[in-house]
Amino acid sequence: MIVATVRDILIIFLALTSIVVWVLLGILIWQIWRLTRMVQYEIKPIIADTKETIATVRGTANFMSENVVSPVLQTSSKAAGYRRTVMALMGQLPRTSKVPQGDGSAAVAAAFSSSPVSTNTVTPPAADSTPQN
Repeated sequence: MIVATVRDILIIFLALTSIVVWVLLGILIWQIWRLTRMVQYEIKPIIADTKETIATVRGTANFMSENVVSPVLQTSSKAAGYRRTVMALMGQLPRTSKVPQGDGSAAVAAAFSSSPVSTNTVTPPAADSTPQN
């Protein structure tokens, strides 16, 4: 009698568990369906708008580069060249030129400059000098 009661309770428990699993499975399928619809009707248009915005920004950047930045750079480089030419013609060029170290152009600059190239070394103080207090 006890075995039959335990068996009946376990059958009822398995039936309730099965019902709960089927309800949860139905909820899961419904949530997946909602997610699919959200991707189709909400996220795809957002991605399309983002692509359109990126294309607009790219076009604006190209326009600014071609019509603003390039002419300004060309004008400023020509102005610097004209200024340097006038300085050379007037004899107002500085005696030493600033040449970056280590790129091999120091020898070329030394050949064309009128003053010797500095080596940027620090000379030690003379042995007979005493510190001032």
